[in-house]
Amino acid sequence: MQTTRQTITRRHSGQLLTLAAALLVLASCSRQTPLHAPEKLPEDSITLVAVGDIMLGGTAEEIMLKNGYDYPFKHTRHLLSNADIVIGNLEGPLTNRETPEINDKQYLFRSPPQDVSPALQRAGFNAMNLANNHILDYGINGMSDTIESLDKYGITSVGVGQNLGEARAGRIIRTAHGNVALLGYSLTFPESFWATDSRPGTAFAHRKQIVEDIQRLSQQADYVVVSFHWGREKTETLRPYQPRLARAAIDAGADVVLGHHPHILQAIEQYKQGLIIYSLGNYVFGSYSQDARNSMVARITLHDSKYHSAELTPINVLNTQVVFQPRPLKDEAAADVIRHINQLSASNNTQLALYKHKGYLHSWSNKIQSMPLEH
Repeated sequence: MQTTRQTITRRHSGQLLTLAAALLVLASCSRQTPLHAPEKLPEDSITLVAVGDIMLGGTAEEIMLKNGYDYPFKHTRHLLSNADIVIGNLEGPLTNRETPEINDKQYLFRSPPQDVSPALQRAGFNAMNLANNHILDYGINGMSDTIESLDKYGITSVGVGQNLGEARAGRIIRTAHGNVALLGYSLTFPESFWATDSRPGTAFAHRKQIVEDIQRLSQQADYVVVSFHWGREKTETLRPYQPRLARAAIDAGADVVLGHHPHILQAIEQYKQGLIIYSLGNYVFGSYSQDARNSMVARITLHDSKYHSAELTPINVLNTQVVFQPRPLKDEAAADVIRHINQLSASNNTQLALYKHKGYLHSWSNKIQSMPLEH
């Protein structure tokens, strides 16, 4: 009897050691992939692709003139494909006007409309947020040139208008599986860029007006997506008003909140039934700044009248390396970006699962346990 007990004990000990060894192997890979591959998306879903700041002038102008304005999208064009809506934040007007109408700003941007608009269209864009701190660098006429040029190439613009009512009006894009309303707001200076009842400009993000606008458009569309130009440049820490306004937008009926202006990544948050990306960082931006290094392209799925899931692809936007031609990151470089976003988002109880160089979120699960599919 004693011998039998000893045999069973040794057998169990051996099994435990084998299990422990297996768990160590799993742990060594667990940073790489989640428990399962992303599930197949519903066939009747809507795909929204969102990127951060776009500005093809500044120090990028020489490269663009040499290589053409399709050049920036060479390595990321595939990330923008097969989507119902592709949106970015366009920093600076598309105009050929040579005299700026504001003289107290350090940086003034503009890009040639005849080159940029068709290049954006060919890249896949069909929507642009214009509510930002550069759209009026060349005055009201420069803003109007931008709207006209984008519209000529089928690119919807939001967040600006000839008065506050127009700036707040939003736009609706119709897709095969539902209608998506877009709104854009700016919380950045100069204050002279903010539209009033009698002055053209950007829609400023007053909470009461945001709620009113979202509730109004919720009656006209199946989904509402809100863009905010906000936060502090080159700072990962959120300003207190960012989560307040973002959550108020979701509470009012928005499905997705997209943020930009900091030029670097900030936290993400799955709040109730909505998704908040506080900053998408840069996409293509005409600067050799060493602060903007990594960013992401967000592919968001909308289904059954709500946010469903998201796929986030880390990209390299450090222009001293990629020279205004962002490139997807892979292997440990991609994993590092996803881990960093998870660190920023931990207080929001939101974590990305990593699988094949990308981060994934599902609306029904904020935290997804990471385990390897393959060694």
